[in-house]
Formats: sequence, structure tokens, C-alpha cells
Amino acid sequence: MSVLRVATQMGAAARRVPALSRCFAYKSFADPMEHATGLEKRELLAIQSGDPDPFNSNIVERTAGTKDQPNLVASAFDSRIVGCICNEDCASVNWMWVHKGTPRRCGCGHWFKLIEKAAI
Repeated sequence: MSVLRVATQMGAAARRVPALSRCFAYKSFADPMEHATGLEKRELLAIQSGDPDPFNSNIVERTAGTKDQPNLVASAFDSRIVGCICNEDCASVNWMWVHKGTPRRCGCGHWFKLIEKAAI
């Protein structure tokens, strides 16, 4: 067998595995914490410390909603827009602004009050 023919057969066998998979087979993706900066890093740190919703963007179920015990809405600002689904069968959302210091009443009778939460 000639040397050229053996080299060609070995080269064909080596080409079956892509070059990138051979080079990076032992490596894995880096931890997202190592790459994150700024607001993304503060978000990841808040989630890691036990706050699953650092921006308070999850839907919150209403409580009694009386004037003495209003639904508390957390915000890092002086005001926040709140959506209230007045009835379970209602297909629309009643949107309103809630400002710091003054509770706000929805058309359905539920009260909302803004509480301060530190920004991340």
C-alpha cells in the first residue's frame, strides 16, 4: 500500500468528526454571572438572593381591598400604573395610576395603595 493512499484513508477517518466538536468537547458554557453586567447582573443577584420577582412584574391576586386594608402595590417610583380585572368574567382590564401616599379606588370598589420598594 502506498504512503499516499494510507494518508488519504486516515484523513477521511479524521474528517468524520467535525473539528469544532473535537476542540470544544471538554468545555462547557460559562456561568451567566461571569458575563452579566449592570442591570442584568443586579437582577441575577436579586434572584440568587431569594427575590424571584425583582421588578414586581408578576400578576398579583387581589386581597380584600378595603380602604383600611388596600391591595399593596410595590414601586421604586412615586407612581405606578395598575390593572384591575374587576370581574372574573370581564374581558377588559381597568387601568389606573396609583400615586404615593394616596390610596386609589377602582370602579369595582377595590382599593390600591402604593408602597415603596428599593430599586435594584
